[in-house]
Amino acid sequence: MAFPLDPGAVTHGIQLAVAPVFLLTAVSGMIGAVAGRLGRIIDRARLVEDRARVSDDTDFLDRAELELRELRARGRLVNACIALLTTCALLIGLTIILLFLGETTAVQIDKYAVACFLLGVVSFLLALLCFLAETVIATRLLNFHIRR
Repeated sequence: MAFPLDPGAVTHGIQLAVAPVFLLTAVSGMIGAVAGRLGRIIDRARLVEDRARVSDDTDFLDRAELELRELRARGRLVNACIALLTTCALLIGLTIILLFLGETTAVQIDKYAVACFLLGVVSFLLALLCFLAETVIATRLLNFHIRR
């Protein structure tokens, strides 16, 4: 079944679909930033594990165990953040498709486009909360006092 494409409807469909693309740009930037944090978490965990394997210092081993626990928690938050950002990107992509199809065809799918967009925004907000929690844990580890 072929649908005749009205050039005006196609143009308007493209205009409608472009707005969510800006959210996709923000999501891709966040994924890059969060993936970088995950890489640093993994590198730090490997370093602490390697040092703990060869150490006999019980104080160091206790600190290492605490830090590894916190790194594991941070890693889980970052993974959740990436999953939510990916979900957001998929939902926004689906929103773009639905908006375009709704504008260029006779199919009434505007309600689905709105639902996908709102779910995408909710996913983005939840990802931001995961990112905030991860950064709070990361900065809690900082100790700005120099031992003498």
